[in-house]
Amino acid sequence: MTIPQPASKEARPAAGPGRPKDLAKGAAILDAAQRMFLRHGFEGVSMDQIAAAAGVSKLTVYSHFGDKDALFTEAARVWCEQQMPGSLFERAPHLPVRERLMDIARSYFAMICAPEAVAGHRLLCSPQMVEKQLARLSWEAGPQRVQEEFARFLERRIAAGHLEIDDVQRAAGQFFALVKGDLHSRLVFDCDTGEAACPDRAGSHLEAAVDMFLRAYGARQPAA
Repeated sequence: MTIPQPASKEARPAAGPGRPKDLAKGAAILDAAQRMFLRHGFEGVSMDQIAAAAGVSKLTVYSHFGDKDALFTEAARVWCEQQMPGSLFERAPHLPVRERLMDIARSYFAMICAPEAVAGHRLLCSPQMVEKQLARLSWEAGPQRVQEEFARFLERRIAAGHLEIDDVQRAAGQFFALVKGDLHSRLVFDCDTGEAACPDRAGSHLEAAVDMFLRAYGARQPAA
């Protein structure tokens, strides 16, 4: 996603304490911000431009999100939540653990390989984003939430006897690292976009990642 330029030091109105926000306007602002940040970068977009694209006043943008840094972080959070909603990790004890892991792997891989996500990843790796701590804030608002939801999913499957994991947080991180593999790095570095986009190759990659995870953490069958 394209990112807004750093907020200026000019005085800006604080969000009103008791006034309800217009949800439709907030959604329009986030949609405009996502599109413009991805297209023009953080420094290439002003709050005035985002307001114009959303069809609202700049005052409305500040009232909803406070400043550009907060708008960027919220846009990243909402986009990630839309791609991987909490419902993906809801209880479904009747479904085999491998099937659930494959569903999560497919959704995550599709999310990180989307053109918007690749552009956003490149942007967040820039020195400016790191210095402004926007990379860290975006991680906490998006991917970290996904990893925490997944860790809770793993804990439920451990309790059900489907998995054996000593360090759940570590295993959660390992799962998503396996799902990324080297295909995501190739996309980010523009080395090979074909393999990640090919359903057969991507599918084989994800099946291998899930099978490796289960070989490490699947519940062992008792010895005969």
